Amino acid sequence: MISSAQIVTTETTVSEADGAVLDVLALENQVCFALAVAARGVIGLYRPVLEPLGLTHPQYLVMLALWERSPRTVRDLGDALQLEPATLSPLLKRLEAQGYVARDRNPADERALNITLTDAGARLREQALGVPPQIVARLGVELEELERLRTQLTDVITAVRATR
Repeated sequence: MISSAQIVTTETTVSEADGAVLDVLALENQVCFALAVAARGVIGLYRPVLEPLGLTHPQYLVMLALWERSPRTVRDLGDALQLEPATLSPLLKRLEAQGYVARDRNPADERALNITLTDAGARLREQALGVPPQIVARLGVELEELERLRTQLTDVITAVRATR
């Protein structure tokens, strides 16, 4: 395993402990590339599974957050989903048009907008219970391995947040 101190170099290659040479600029050695390709691939697996629910992947994430707790303010949803209000607002408008959420001013703070599940949005949760097992089956990866991966990715997210 190469430490970050070993990678700081003006050379494009570094020797690993086993004597192999690692090109630090090779595409296949980039964490960002692996994460981007994996994310696109996994999100693509969701498309046909979410289609019968009438949801896109970003809308599904919003609904997951609301199934955990409703109502939530737009700010709270943005924090939970790590999305900017400008990105979240169109998602919420579409979900409202579909009848899954209602958007209302917060009576305690008129500047805040509450997002609340409608009855239809709450009922959609029952259909969504089938999504995770379908994704696990489509991936063909053992659940324990996916749980380890999620833990590692959560560690990466925490590390990235610490740099901000």
